[in-house]
Amino acid sequence: MHNSVNLAADYPVLNIFWTTCLIFLWILWFMLLFRILADLFRDDSLSGWAKAGWSVFVVFLPFLGVFVYLIARGKGMGEREMTEAKQRDAEFRSYVRDAAAGGPAAPSAAEGLATLAELHNSGKLSDAEYERAKAKILG
Repeated sequence: MHNSVNLAADYPVLNIFWTTCLIFLWILWFMLLFRILADLFRDDSLSGWAKAGWSVFVVFLPFLGVFVYLIARGKGMGEREMTEAKQRDAEFRSYVRDAAAGGPAAPSAAEGLATLAELHNSGKLSDAEYERAKAKILG
């Protein structure tokens, strides 16, 4: 039976380093593979058949498929990602601008009707004015 001292001695530091490097490269490979698949399905310029062909190539011949994809479409990958990032940024800035320009939120219909009812009951609004204002809030 082995004790923990013998197990540690059976796996030297250089082997630990080598194993760590292999695990890192394995994770890096999968990240690259998933990034290519995501780019492939986000690209609107490719037809469904082209996407299916690239998918089969990348999944069944992963090393060759990934390298060929990077050579053939790598530049476009970066351009598509940059375009998408700019579009997201523009949408975010537009949302912030619209939210800031709007100021405080508009009163709800219930609050508006309550205010109208108070004004009507106090006599500050005639029946016709009250009906017009109510129709405007509800419509």
